[in-house]
Amino acid sequence: MRARYQYRIYPTQRQTQKLAQLFGCCRVVWNDALTRV
Repeated sequence: MRARYQYRIYPTQRQTQKLAQLFGCCRVVWNDALTRV
């Protein structure tokens, strides 16, 4: 039997901005990769 854990994070405003920027960059890279296939 495997243990399962759930975590919830509460980022600060600055961390939220940085995460949004990171995910936005990842989305751009993913979309660019899809267009090249």
